[in-house]
Amino acid sequence: MPYVNIKVTGGTEAPTAEQKSELIRGVTELLARVLNKNPATTVVVIDEVEMDNWGIGGDSVTVIRSRK
Repeated sequence: MPYVNIKVTGGTEAPTAEQKSELIRGVTELLARVLNKNPATTVVVIDEVEMDNWGIGGDSVTVIRSRK
């Protein structure tokens, strides 16, 4: 039973419900095609992480994106 965990930034940049559905379908299809895994037993979880709770290079994503 494959388990895939996708982490994305939440808040104003969170993916829509439609985008999440596409990610879940796409990952499930990819594992079936590449690894011959049964789609019925493939688990995909999408976690939304607030940008203040996600750090890269010592700064939060909020800070990094405010510089752009």
